[in-house]
Amino acid sequence: MSNQRELSDPVTLRLPRDLLAEIEAIAEITERSRSWVMVRAMKAYMASEGRDILHAAEGQRQIAEGDSYDLNDVLDELDSEARSNAA
Repeated sequence: MSNQRELSDPVTLRLPRDLLAEIEAIAEITERSRSWVMVRAMKAYMASEGRDILHAAEGQRQIAEGDSYDLNDVLDELDSEARSNAA
């Protein structure tokens, strides 16, 4: 029951019937609930495309706030360091 406290509020979701049928089949085969299968699918999405979207939005926020560096300045600094380390 303690696991229930870690969960968020319920979410209502409409799915295409064919997708729901696949989720139900997977749930039955794995002896898990539909919710378990859907949460696993959403976590996989967040680990890939979803996380990329969040990171891109954070980068855009940083740029808008001026928290960024000009690429040419960074390259010049790297060149300067490389030259001083080579000497």
